[in-house]
Amino acid sequence: MELSFILLLITGFLAGLMDAAVGGGGLLQLPALFGVLPPATPVPTVLGTNKAASFAGTFTAAGQFARRLKLPWKMLLPAGVLAFAASFAGAKLVAYVPVQYMKPAMLVIMVAMFVYTFFRKDLGQTERTRALTRGEMLLGTAFGAAIGFYDGLFGPGTGSLLAFVFVRFFAYDFLTATACAKVINLMTNLAALSFFIPSQHVLWHWALPLAAANLSGGFCGAKLAVLGGSRWLRYGFMALLCLLIGNFARQLLSG
Repeated sequence: MELSFILLLITGFLAGLMDAAVGGGGLLQLPALFGVLPPATPVPTVLGTNKAASFAGTFTAAGQFARRLKLPWKMLLPAGVLAFAASFAGAKLVAYVPVQYMKPAMLVIMVAMFVYTFFRKDLGQTERTRALTRGEMLLGTAFGAAIGFYDGLFGPGTGSLLAFVFVRFFAYDFLTATACAKVINLMTNLAALSFFIPSQHVLWHWALPLAAANLSGGFCGAKLAVLGGSRWLRYGFMALLCLLIGNFARQLLSG
């Protein structure tokens, strides 16, 4: 048990680092939790414990980015509020929506995102200097609500979707897009926790040490992202998409 606990903390640190830099930390942390927690642990409790831990890493990364980068707060704040509300609504509707159809749809979307990013070598490499237009602000809040709803309803790939939206539709560089995605992700995670915590679906004796590991990883990951810049993040983003595509394909093939 002690060795499993240490390995889980190492995984939590790596998940926080990966999530802050390019996203997708849940690909590491969630399977690790399913492997370490007792088999009888309810799935919502595993998910709640994971969210409680990952919130710490996302919070730290968002704070690091906010200190170092100029972010479009006039768009991010209302988008974050709508994402929170939509994510909570999505979590409430899980039992009534056939989410099994989302996996093949997300697989197609992820492949399209990878192909587009691969062939557009200049995508996300130029720093935006002009202010957002009114139409772009409205579009940003709409995307925040839509992706927030998806995060509450299903979840995997949310960070990648957000980053791609900020690069493709708002012409931000990958570094700023990653930072914006972390702010929205923070709100959707908070929405999930507002459901999991009152429902007592968090194992705090696991979540708190894992949160500390996530926090440390998030701090290091944000620093690496800032130092590496947008070119490095483009490669990391494509590598993450490959992992997500492989994960979705494996799940679909295994039924």
